[in-house]
Amino acid sequence: MSPMSAKPVISAPLGSTLDRRNSDLVLIVDDVPDNLAVLHDALDESGYTVLVATRGEAALQRAAQALPDIVLLDAMMPGMDGFEVARRLKANPATAHIPIIFMTGLTETEHLVAALDAGGVDYVTKPIKPKEVLARMNVHLQGARQARQQVHQAGQARNALDAFGYASITVRASDGKLMWQTALARDLLLDYFGTSAPPFHHFAPQPVVNWLQQQLPELGKLAQQQIEPPRLSVEKGARRLSFRLHQQTGDSEGGGDWLIVMREVSDAAVIEAMSLSFKLTGREAEVLYWVVKGKTNRDIGEILGSSPATVKKHLERVYVKMGVETRTAAAGMAMTKIRQLHPQFEG
Repeated sequence: MSPMSAKPVISAPLGSTLDRRNSDLVLIVDDVPDNLAVLHDALDESGYTVLVATRGEAALQRAAQALPDIVLLDAMMPGMDGFEVARRLKANPATAHIPIIFMTGLTETEHLVAALDAGGVDYVTKPIKPKEVLARMNVHLQGARQARQQVHQAGQARNALDAFGYASITVRASDGKLMWQTALARDLLLDYFGTSAPPFHHFAPQPVVNWLQQQLPELGKLAQQQIEPPRLSVEKGARRLSFRLHQQTGDSEGGGDWLIVMREVSDAAVIEAMSLSFKLTGREAEVLYWVVKGKTNRDIGEILGSSPATVKKHLERVYVKMGVETRTAAAGMAMTKIRQLHPQFEG
């Protein structure tokens, strides 16, 4: 019985089925079964979870599915060689972060340089010595373990925010790249800005980027005075999406990465309260709501799908029911009542 048949090799699991907190996942890519057997047994006995691939195409598929913590890659294989596999792994944003250790029988400088140029972080020479491979791997896996733990902790915190009606995104201040977003954040960005931005592929909406970059020069002064930076508020009808700077999560170079907490507030309850308090119809209460918000009759007409003349008629009836004669008086009375009932309202 060959070494390969003595112990089953995990061949094609998905990353979601593996417990990644307690075991590092290693992908071995080699077209020689004996090499795979020796390495597999040594790594398995050392507590690693092992995947194998004997061809370049299979290696790319395995890596994309399972996102291993490290790849041991044979440089010389038939078909797609290890150099091309490495280049493709580094070109894919989902696998670009994975450290690659080349395994090569070629010790000429030009081949070692080619391995590093293709994206390798290290190399070991054949015949393979498992103890040497384990030592090299451990060096490069330290960073992967720390990153995995940080992602796990951050994911728990962000999911907790979602559960309480908050959403969160992480934005790179230098160019506005959206580094992370929760499911709720993705839905809200789509609703308010008409854009869906998966992590690592798109950018935060421009108003959010502009707001973030405008805050950065003043953050130090505000922190000293223990003042919260101004929030961004985006309105859509009677709903409002607010953005609050929470904390810096990455390197400060270029402004760093910033975790931004989003919260949607609906003022439907405010409109209903005005309707009940002043005995207004639903449409009259909506008109009064937008008057409090400082909108003109033309603006209100566009928001509600009415003409400015129709808005004016609604407003005249509002004046009568409230016992006032001017727009300013109606807005002032409404604001006083709203603040009594809804102190959190932002007029």
